[in-house]
Amino acid sequence: MLMPASAFAQTPALEIDHVSHRYGTRVALNDVSLTVGQSSFTVLLGLNGAGKSTLFSLITRLYAIRSGQIRIFGHDVAREPGAALSKLGVVFQSRALDIDISVRQNLMYHAALHGIASSRAKELIAQVLDRVAMADRSLERVGNLSIGQMRRIEIARALLHQPRLLLLDEPTVGLDIKARADILDHVRGLSKEEGIGVLWATHLIDEAGAGDDVVVLHKGKVLAHGALGDVVAGCGGVDLRDTFNRLTGTADRNELETAR
Repeated sequence: MLMPASAFAQTPALEIDHVSHRYGTRVALNDVSLTVGQSSFTVLLGLNGAGKSTLFSLITRLYAIRSGQIRIFGHDVAREPGAALSKLGVVFQSRALDIDISVRQNLMYHAALHGIASSRAKELIAQVLDRVAMADRSLERVGNLSIGQMRRIEIARALLHQPRLLLLDEPTVGLDIKARADILDHVRGLSKEEGIGVLWATHLIDEAGAGDDVVVLHKGKVLAHGALGDVVAGCGGVDLRDTFNRLTGTADRNELETAR
């Protein structure tokens, strides 16, 4: 049954509802709830080990959801995986391109995995490469690209099947300051101009901007969630770094990074 257009427009891109996850006796996520709206850029901010990658693994069904619910545009990931995941694009922290073949060959292979016909795939590849300003590198061997350029190709690949929600797990690791800024600007543009909901996971404090929503995840728990300014004001913080330190405790004061 198709959702009415008016209802679809009001449906969050992503809903995490009371999700918990354990590795044996270790609690990785503890009753996590958060929402990512359509056309919103949400920063999932936490130290390494906070549970960000575990949450992404649950959203993408790499791990089974044992407690709670996850919905993508209203589709339950566990009960309607096809409908849910068809609207999802993902850029994982680890590199996932074949460096020995061309950009175009990588994207054609990904299109085939999504069941996209060859003729249509060629059209979509041209579109997504243009969107990430890499149209002139389609025949280039991936191994010849810079790390920043590879990240752009991974974003293009994630957009190939035209998703409405984009997850990025520590996407700027290993990039220099300019490349980081370029990737951030580009993904924020996708969110604003094309209505894509974005969940951007990072441990870098300066990747959260004034217009973003922020989720502070610490030791598997959501400590704050809302517009960046509201989160800071609600904690009486000077800025986001001060707010993070207030929420998590002084023991973690030096662990949250600013990229250099």
